[in-house]
Amino acid sequence: MDHDFITQEYQEIDGLETTPKRSSSYKAKPQKPLWREYIEVIGLSLLAAILLRVFIVSAYRVDSNSMEETLMEGDYIFVNQMAYSFEKPQPGDVVVFKYPLNPTKDYIKRIIAIPGQTVEVVDKVIYIDNQLAEMQPNVKNSDPKVLPAQLSTRDNFGPVEVPEGQYFVMGDNRDISQDSRFWGMLPEANIKGKAIFVYWSWIPDQDVPHWNAPYIHSPFVFLYYFLTNFPSQTRWERLFTAL
Repeated sequence: MDHDFITQEYQEIDGLETTPKRSSSYKAKPQKPLWREYIEVIGLSLLAAILLRVFIVSAYRVDSNSMEETLMEGDYIFVNQMAYSFEKPQPGDVVVFKYPLNPTKDYIKRIIAIPGQTVEVVDKVIYIDNQLAEMQPNVKNSDPKVLPAQLSTRDNFGPVEVPEGQYFVMGDNRDISQDSRFWGMLPEANIKGKAIFVYWSWIPDQDVPHWNAPYIHSPFVFLYYFLTNFPSQTRWERLFTAL
């Protein structure tokens, strides 16, 4: 808040205090009304939040289980949109991107290989440049069957070199993820940001209420549902999980 303060300097001389005289030309500015100060503070706060939301951090909800156990369906995450403004994506980064086959959809996967590296999957095991790839925490294969390359690229793929300006991405839930093994490389221009952490997590519920006509009572139904299910449906242990 803006206030007009006048600071006076005191000078002690032989036990007496004197104050400097104000200039006769000094004119105090009129003080703003309190309501105007509140409006300005709220307006600046909203502007800062909007700029942060548009240019720096975005919030997303995970709607699939292709990244389990790293990300669960119902996780709410923050994504840093400025993460790659000054550096390139690296293997192991979890990124949000526009799906190359349908840019209106956003996907989230983990970068496995960067431009110039060669990727090969042999019986579910990943090799980068003929070396065993680092296994990230929570990565899993949920299907014990190994599909031959003649039937699917899921378990046996490549070797393929990643072209310049593109990346090879996969889901951490390897056996159900639709990723670069199926639809190809991810162009760098499609990457929207790097996932930072889970800020909220809500267990999906098939009994969640729906918006029904005439919609007047729907907000009260949703509020009641949220208040009564808040403790049990929240995955408390996942809050602020770093990615």
